[in-house]
Amino acid sequence: QVQLVESGGGLVQAGGSLRLSCAASGRTFTRYAMGWFRQAPGKEREFVAGISSWTDAGTDYGDPVKGRFTISRDNAKNTVYLQMNSLKPEDTSDYYCAARLTTYSKSSRAYDYWGQGTQVTVSS
Repeated sequence: QVQLVESGGGLVQAGGSLRLSCAASGRTFTRYAMGWFRQAPGKEREFVAGISSWTDAGTDYGDPVKGRFTISRDNAKNTVYLQMNSLKPEDTSDYYCAARLTTYSKSSRAYDYWGQGTQVTVSS
């Protein structure tokens, strides 16, 4: 079992930055790939970023956030981060972290564990 707790959401002006954190329970964090997804009201859950489970973890990003967002992980702290720069009003959403073994996936259905979400609002 893995429990995930997100934090760091809030209200920010367009062009600003936020860093989301996702703290994971358990001793086997290094075995899990982590993903960030977002879901706005009335829209489907969207892949934002993913990072694989290895020390030299591979990463990938959804097209809308490439070049602006960075995912990273600190295995010593059992935490994955999402640094969000140059935020836009269209980034407004609830953000969720998720975990699955080994390799990240762009499909939300591939993940076994989810956090409760943190809200990000970007004002214009």
